[in-house]
Amino acid sequence: MHLKKLGMLSVGLAMVLAGCSEPAGTLPAASKALDAPGTTSISFTGTGKWYQFGQAPVPGQAWPEFAVSAYTQTVSYSDPAAGRVEMTRLQVIDPNRARPAPVEAKVDQYVVGEMAWNVAPNGTIAAQPGAVQERIVEAWATPHGFLRSATANKATGTPANGGSEVSFSVGNLKLTGSINAQNEVMRVLSQFDNPVTGDTPVEFTYSDYKDFNGVRFPGRIVRTQGGHPVLEITVASVTKNPTVAYAVPDDVKSYAAPPINVEVEQLADGVYYLKGGSHHSILIDQADHLVIVEGPQSPARGQAVIDKAKELVPNKPIRYVVNTHVHFDHSGGLRPFVAEGATIVTHESARPFYEAAWGNPRMLGPDSMSTGGKPATFETVGDKHVLTDGKRPIELHAIQGSGHADGFLMVYLPNEKILSEADAYSPLAPDAPPPATPNPYSVNLHENIERLGLDVAAIAPIHGRRVTMTDLRRDIGVPEPVAAKSKAKAKAK
Repeated sequence: MHLKKLGMLSVGLAMVLAGCSEPAGTLPAASKALDAPGTTSISFTGTGKWYQFGQAPVPGQAWPEFAVSAYTQTVSYSDPAAGRVEMTRLQVIDPNRARPAPVEAKVDQYVVGEMAWNVAPNGTIAAQPGAVQERIVEAWATPHGFLRSATANKATGTPANGGSEVSFSVGNLKLTGSINAQNEVMRVLSQFDNPVTGDTPVEFTYSDYKDFNGVRFPGRIVRTQGGHPVLEITVASVTKNPTVAYAVPDDVKSYAAPPINVEVEQLADGVYYLKGGSHHSILIDQADHLVIVEGPQSPARGQAVIDKAKELVPNKPIRYVVNTHVHFDHSGGLRPFVAEGATIVTHESARPFYEAAWGNPRMLGPDSMSTGGKPATFETVGDKHVLTDGKRPIELHAIQGSGHADGFLMVYLPNEKILSEADAYSPLAPDAPPPATPNPYSVNLHENIERLGLDVAAIAPIHGRRVTMTDLRRDIGVPEPVAAKSKAKAKAK
């Protein structure tokens, strides 16, 4: 990717632009008008909205909205480039969706060259190697950053709409920007790799340019990713050439990604809990094939689950992988299953989204599905669907009325009385007291279990640990049924 090359500015940049008499709307003219050569760093503040990419409540629709009460972005156009984003945000509650009470979050994100990290409010530092590309592009897509990087990387320009369109490439990364007749950068377009949406467009749109204490800068910034907004900022202040010096923490310098671990817990005969990290899967051994519940997080995680399933039950094909919902942390590992020949079992509302997303190019991050040539096959679920080998039925039920997501599935094994679900209920620690206000997703899950009359003995959530219905009822403040109490007493005797 050679992302640092975006910051390797020509020492002759100022000389090239000195005395520039290029026509308005061109790269040299805009660089001179905005004083790109003289802008070695910039910081701006504002308020607006942030949207959580990959977590759309409705498949294919907009990302959920958060109100941003404070936003500061600081960028150093040095070699290597560096940047910091500080943000205070609070989720905007949709009155039509019951959701947990929003909690204000303070974000502090850094990037220096090829290293990225976050700092939590308590001072905890977490390396973010997967965020480097995005954060570097965020830095160089600022108007001054784009002009400097375009000049340094010998961009090409063509007339367009009274101004020009300017493009350049660094490795397999391409940036294209639009400059208007007033020498303002109006738009910068690039792409990020994403395990679900492939080569995903990201577009920065700038408008309402103003003079901020001697700096000409847009008063309005809108960023879209995957076709929907991810950031909208009304700029309040701009500082030119602030001092920027971010020391990369030692833990970030020495960070090495841990190996992907898949731990196995047997839930019943032929039913295995494939655990590890924050997201789990379920393996169900049928007569002549295997069924996996959930391919989460990333292609690497999905492949690790496949490998573990083959190790546990060799010589049987993985025929189905059940996807609980389209949120990217629960669908990022699905594509290796397609390459394996498995059918994707998902809610009927999710299929059009996957067909569109998986049709995108994969030039930035080729994977086993894009290189293997096998098309995705789907089996969709409405309210209920059953997979069976004639002996062990696997019931798939739509969770109705959840504020978390539409097209939201839970999996029930009636023979074993085991339920698996994702995000509807993530059990508390064993000794943790129940929350004062029950999680509405968990309350809704209990309502759906009661509505369907499911006899659940154990819950194997995608997040957390195996628990019982007693744990769920305790955590949402629902009394244990009389029949269940009697049965528990009889078992104790």
